[in-house]
Amino acid sequence: MAVKTIWQITHSCGHETDRNLGDRPADRRAGFAEWLAKQECTDCWRQGKDEDEAGKEAWLEAKRAAEQAESQAWSEQYRMPPLEGTERGIAWGIRSRHQVLAAAYSALVLDGGMPESAWEQVEGQARTVTRAGWWIDQRTCEPGDLPELLAAATDVDRPTENPFV
Repeated sequence: MAVKTIWQITHSCGHETDRNLGDRPADRRAGFAEWLAKQECTDCWRQGKDEDEAGKEAWLEAKRAAEQAESQAWSEQYRMPPLEGTERGIAWGIRSRHQVLAAAYSALVLDGGMPESAWEQVEGQARTVTRAGWWIDQRTCEPGDLPELLAAATDVDRPTENPFV
């Protein structure tokens, strides 16, 4: 007599399914059927996964909204000019500018001993960079590199055309 291939599984969620285990070796079917019985059925598993994904998306959206509000308030407090770019790029640029400048202030002034007067120059240069994409591109820079990056971005003597074309 052959070992059965179709097993009736009563899942932990209470749903019953008929499962073809013929693709497994005969001596492993019973153990796999026991394991399946401890799991939710496919429909319940998918529903739970979809709810988890929706919960993660809601959490991420709330976190981004809070970061955006904090960055917007910071920009107003420190009189940062509005950024230029797409709507999505501007929002991301505002958050990036806030994070980059806050990290640089901590590294250079609070931990590095830079005088406030020197920081005011850095902050003044930062105000002249209004392209959201630039701030997004610098979001992973080392905080100590910011003065050099701002100097490069605000250098008016720099050629704007590609000399290799």
